[in-house]
Amino acid sequence: MSNEQTAIKATYFSIAGNTVMAIIKGLAGFFGNSYALIADAIESTTDILASCLVLFGIKYSNKPADDNHPYGHGRAEPLITFLVVGFLITSATIIAYESILNIGTPHELPKSWTLFVLGGIIIWKEYSFRLVMKRSKETNSSSLKADAWHHRSDAITSIAAFIGITIALVLGKGYESADDWAALFASGFILYNSYLIFRPALGEIMDEHLNDDLIDEIRRVAHQVDGIIDTEKCFIRKSGMKYHVDLHARVDANITVKEGHDLAHILKDTLRHEIPELGHVLIHVEPN
Repeated sequence: MSNEQTAIKATYFSIAGNTVMAIIKGLAGFFGNSYALIADAIESTTDILASCLVLFGIKYSNKPADDNHPYGHGRAEPLITFLVVGFLITSATIIAYESILNIGTPHELPKSWTLFVLGGIIIWKEYSFRLVMKRSKETNSSSLKADAWHHRSDAITSIAAFIGITIALVLGKGYESADDWAALFASGFILYNSYLIFRPALGEIMDEHLNDDLIDEIRRVAHQVDGIIDTEKCFIRKSGMKYHVDLHARVDANITVKEGHDLAHILKDTLRHEIPELGHVLIHVEPN
């Protein structure tokens, strides 16, 4: 299965899971008198839209190169990540606003059975996070990583809701707002996670140097090619699920131009074969 197919499959998993979770949380929050659960449902609803954006971004970013986009369409993926972060910030703001309003409004205690609902949600969302994060690492997808963190933030908000409802039920009358304080805390955590997702996507757009391990691997493979004496500069740009490479390679100064050209092609083909996540590879031959 290709990286694109793996990422798409993981995104469909997220869309289906978030749809079911939004319905369960919304019903449980409404009938169980828990705003923390309703806040969770709001976030899951935005997660559905965000996952749909991720799906579009993955499909679009993997379109082949054309005349107008000689390096492909990979940069669409971090742009989609920015939109996903926007959804997270919006949901956190809505949750915080409604929580503050509810803190000062008298309401009934949450129902005890909502804790069982939350327990199941927490387990499912943590499993979803681990699965989608694993797929994001396999495919080098920044937008899929953002989608994974949606699941983790969802698990955290559910944990906060679980704690808030437990406090309200154990301490009883006068502590009904513990549920709302939990939702407010969860909104802050969502904002923090938004930054953690946004930062690497920004680095990708800005061609930030973040790939030392990959550079070491490129140099190791290059040194195995007969005729390559050493390597010098190595610059990497991430675009979607691929890494574009500019590499300076040292060769014998006495070989012909054609021999140097052929050697550069052999090195390029070897790198792309040994490291499948590489996209464009530009070899600059330096005389030794």
